[in-house]
Parts: sequence; C-alpha cells; structure tokens
Amino acid sequence: MKTVKIILVTLALTGWSMSAWAQNTFFPTKAGMTLLYAHKDAKGKADSHMRHTFKNVEGSGSNLNISYVMEPLDKNMKSKTNPPTEIPCTVVIKDDVVYLDMNEMFVDQNKTSGLKVEITGVPMELPGNLQPGQSLKDANMTMTIDAGVMKMRTDMKITDGKCEVIEAVTVPAGTFTCHKVTQTVTTTVMRKDVVATSVAWYAPGIGTVKSESYDNKNKLTGSMELISMTN
Repeated sequence: MKTVKIILVTLALTGWSMSAWAQNTFFPTKAGMTLLYAHKDAKGKADSHMRHTFKNVEGSGSNLNISYVMEPLDKNMKSKTNPPTEIPCTVVIKDDVVYLDMNEMFVDQNKTSGLKVEITGVPMELPGNLQPGQSLKDANMTMTIDAGVMKMRTDMKITDGKCEVIEAVTVPAGTFTCHKVTQTVTTTVMRKDVVATSVAWYAPGIGTVKSESYDNKNKLTGSMELISMTN
C-alpha cells in the first residue's frame, strides 16, 4: 500500500521565522519555502524522494496554522504519477509547540487517495524551548484504512522521547545546528509488534534535517536527509 508508506515515513517530519517568537519553532514558518528530502535504504542508497512545498501560513507570533503539500518522487526525483500527486497537510503550532497530529496533517487524505482513512490518537509535540536532557511527551496513533475489499489497522506508539544534544549536522542542503532527538517507535500491524528506534535532527525554522531508523538489534534500516531547500 503506497499510501500507507507515504503516511508512515512522514512521521519523521520536517527557513526563516515570521517573528522573534517563531525563531525556535522546529518547522518551516514561511509560505513559499520548499524542502526536498531523500529517503535511503539500509545501505545508504536513495530509493525515493519527497518534496514539501509550504503554501500558506496563518496566525502570528507563536500560534500558527501551516498548510503545505507533499509530492512523492522516485529515486531520480521524477514525479511518481502523471499528473503529479500532491498530498495536502496541515500542522498546528500553539505557544511555540509544534503538534504533529496525523489526523490534522492528512485531513484531505480521503479525497486524494480514494481510500477511507480514519486516524485517531495523541499527537507528537516538539516544544520550541527544547534542551539537552529534556524528555518529550509520549504520542500514539491508530490508523484504519478501508480499501473496500479489505481493512488495514496500524497502531503506533512513540515513547521514551529525549533531546540528547545540540550539534552541527551536515547534509547536502548545508550545515545546520540541530537538536538530536531519540524515540522508541512500536508499530503493531495484524497483532504483530515491530519495535524500532528513531533518531532525528531538528533545526529551528526548518524541522527535520536528518533522521535514521534502527531495528531492535540496533541495525540501521533506513534514513532520510534534506538535500535542498529554497526560501
């Protein structure tokens, strides 16, 4: 299910601030900004890409509603469909806390995918005052996809979140000062649990610069990195 893959890989979500309040917001806050990501396999080879284009920013200060679209691309950075597929998403920022709510982000998924998608749960939070040693609140999500002939339910728990350190990270898009965050992600599909460790580097005004996923044996299973951005 390509739609399921698109939704799950974006958990590891993604500049310039609109005001002094937004300078530490771990998400783009400028309309017109574009971020291009490469998704890599366990061997470090890019197997797909994703372009995020930020369309509209409403609100002011540390309270914003940000609308953007994601366009899935192949390994050669070409659109996977003709015409290109654009997945509309929304992120809410309240009091300088980014709420990564899958139900809000994919509010129009039913219209664009042709599937009936129901998402519930507690969103992941990224506070703008994040410091090394600080723990993050647990999050969870239940997603049910009804394709007509079959239903698929996925449960995901994100726990043990912690900001480990602030460090410089170099990716093709440049060098950024990032907050490194580790989390445990437990995914349940058809009553089977898959436990993984997520490591992500977040930069103020940009969001995700790089992320890595490891299995329960601490083996790298995939990664993502920012390869270009325009303001």
